[in-house]
Amino acid sequence: MELSTYQDRDRAMKNLQDFSIPSAQSRTCQHWLRGLLKGLCAGLERARTRRLLAQLDDRQLSDLGISHADRSHELDKPFWR
Repeated sequence: MELSTYQDRDRAMKNLQDFSIPSAQSRTCQHWLRGLLKGLCAGLERARTRRLLAQLDDRQLSDLGISHADRSHELDKPFWR
């Protein structure tokens, strides 16, 4: 290789962006996506526990100290709340 080819390669390498270090924009996107996934998982867990709550009979509700009004109020909520 000629000397100018090495110099060209070195110049080109200096202009490359290092993707091993996350940029501020990619960290923001990752943070936003992580928050979205956490929120979705939490909402799905709330929906699952509300389905279980809906299956409890009067004796089980009484054992847990939950009134019918409390159960109805909880079951009326959307999964994201």
